[in-house]
Amino acid sequence: MSDAKGKTAAQVLADYDGPRLRIMEVCGTHTHEIFRLGIRKLLPPQVDLISGPGCPVCVTQVGFIDEALWLADQGVTITTFGDLVRVPGTTRSLASARADGARVQVVYSPLDALEYAKAHPEEQVCFLSVGFETTVPASCLAVEQAHAQGVENFSLLVANKTMPNAYAALKGSADVFLYPGHVHAITGTSLCEELVEQGVSGVLAGFTAKELLTALAVAVTKAQEGEPFFVNAYPRVVRPEGTPAAVELIERVMEPCDTEWRGLGVIPQSGLRLREAYAAFDARKKFDMPHIEGKANPACRCGEVLQGHCKPSDCPLFGKVCTPQSPVGACMVSGEGACSAYYQYGGDLL
Repeated sequence: MSDAKGKTAAQVLADYDGPRLRIMEVCGTHTHEIFRLGIRKLLPPQVDLISGPGCPVCVTQVGFIDEALWLADQGVTITTFGDLVRVPGTTRSLASARADGARVQVVYSPLDALEYAKAHPEEQVCFLSVGFETTVPASCLAVEQAHAQGVENFSLLVANKTMPNAYAALKGSADVFLYPGHVHAITGTSLCEELVEQGVSGVLAGFTAKELLTALAVAVTKAQEGEPFFVNAYPRVVRPEGTPAAVELIERVMEPCDTEWRGLGVIPQSGLRLREAYAAFDARKKFDMPHIEGKANPACRCGEVLQGHCKPSDCPLFGKVCTPQSPVGACMVSGEGACSAYYQYGGDLL
């Protein structure tokens, strides 16, 4: 990027001399890439980058892990993305349950979990469905295929979340949102445009060094104009209409519901659940699961990190009791977690 004066994006950032500006990286991958690429070192001191709730594993509530552990204790085979295995529940993790003999299989997609179920008809197989709009279509497709093929030993434990009401809950926590490109590749840009009318500014960003620098330069330039704004700085992937086929698939199989976000509490209509037509694949209904409410470690400040209220290095457990090898909170476990990024790239020293 270069502006009318021929400056590069890096120069625009370096030359910024306006007031303090708080930019929230809603996407956990943005947090890691900005660290990995050394972009933080290019920012002037009055530009603060704060982490938000864009890591799907990090915002998954403790009670969900306890639910998965309950299923494992009933003899259900748990299939999951790798990050979730080490996330602490109230008293233990799936990793510890696996060490005690529970069947916990790491898969790359819900379709892999479905194939496992078909290959092991003697086992009840449950896929832990987490993530935002980006990953929901694959879970919906797996359910539709299981329904069509009559696979009766497959189910989902759903904790998928959607971003619209989360943005509303975060209103005022930052001056500019760095919107997650992959989410809006599915949902399009209409929500971001509507948020401008509510006084919320944001820039849609890609993931390369050039794309991130451009998005940040756009943010500081537009912020100086003093009016709410939205810019799609990731047009090669995000179209205004998003991906209609994926949205239609989600709407066929799932419906909105209230759900809990780690650190943010219950956000109305920000979660998804299987529609009644697919109730046979809902693990909570299928196994008559009791209500389970988890309890996070009270010393962990993961919730405050996810709200942008503090940096990971502000937590007294960070790098001492809580490390990637022995995580206390989800933000240290996930490859998209803010605490993991700060630990891996030395963010505690920034």
